[in-house]
Amino acid sequence: MFEERKDTLEAKYAHDQEQRFKLIVRRNKQLGLWAASLLDKEGDDADAYAMEVVKSDFEEPGEEDVVRKVAGDLSSVGVSESDVREKMETLLKEIMEAPSEGS
Repeated sequence: MFEERKDTLEAKYAHDQEQRFKLIVRRNKQLGLWAASLLDKEGDDADAYAMEVVKSDFEEPGEEDVVRKVAGDLSSVGVSESDVREKMETLLKEIMEAPSEGS
């Protein structure tokens, strides 16, 4: 009985972590598209930039690598690090409140 419960909790934890990872990837992609629009990138260039933002999250644990990349890229258009952090928070809330894909 204990082993079954342990296995169930481990499976739930793994599922929750996977869902969190997917949310963060979606948020980072949306952040990249937002930043791309501020940098006057469109179409394939905007998509490529968004993927750069997604990939930047794998440089170190946490989101500081993403903040550093996007804030650095947007400093030339007057967007601050706090603006980037605020946008990240807003996007994550929107993604969490939106119906999940496939629903």
